Amino acid sequence: MIDPRAYIDPKAELDSSVQVGAFSYIGAGVQIDAGTKIEPHVVIKGTTRIGRNNRIHQFAALGDDPQDKKYRGTDTRLEIGDDNVIREYCTMHRGTEDDEGITSIGNDNWIMAYTHFAHDSRVGNHTIFANGSSLAGHVIVADYVILGGFSLVHQFCQLGAHSFSGAGTVIFKDVPPFVTVWGNTAKAYGINKEGLKRRNFSPEAIRHIQEAYKIIYRQGLTLTEAIEALKVKATDCAEINLMIDFLGKTTRGIVR
Repeated sequence: MIDPRAYIDPKAELDSSVQVGAFSYIGAGVQIDAGTKIEPHVVIKGTTRIGRNNRIHQFAALGDDPQDKKYRGTDTRLEIGDDNVIREYCTMHRGTEDDEGITSIGNDNWIMAYTHFAHDSRVGNHTIFANGSSLAGHVIVADYVILGGFSLVHQFCQLGAHSFSGAGTVIFKDVPPFVTVWGNTAKAYGINKEGLKRRNFSPEAIRHIQEAYKIIYRQGLTLTEAIEALKVKATDCAEINLMIDFLGKTTRGIVR
């Protein structure tokens, strides 16, 4: 299952079912679980844990030192869950001691070519990162987020569940759940209605989420006022609690 031209450090731990292609490099401290396939010319370094049934394509570079001038060689981590597809030239860096020391990727994410996940980023499950999209440090990405091609996310931003960015979007503030953003700099353009349909949200739930969007973006309310108005709507639609929780925790403000 391991090509003889690959290099596997003796201190790496690979399940017997892991496949490794020619000229790939697996360094000390790397752990890879059952069913994961590493294509040729992949580099995996540092304290990196990769779960089950992932497919990592050629020229990906995972687990290298963070691109942070303050980093001084602390033993930090990269953790990747199960069932992810990581395409060509993707880079994922370990965390830093200035945060929790970990960069984490969840399960069942579709990560296209030339994407970059900087130090201390935390990505949930079922996301899609189109070609060339990039996260700066300390970014939090919730479940079912979609980033269009060449989207850029500034450090410390948060992207709420089911949100969507159009191609070439530059995000400097937080994006609430369900919201679609686009442009440089990003502006809000309604809810991710098509995505919600594909994920079997009911027409009634989608209607309530649209009304919640109008409360946030169309009534001239402060965030505090919008949260109070949304609490009334949440009695009719539990999903609106995602928006309430998100708005209550934002520190950067939201994309408007």
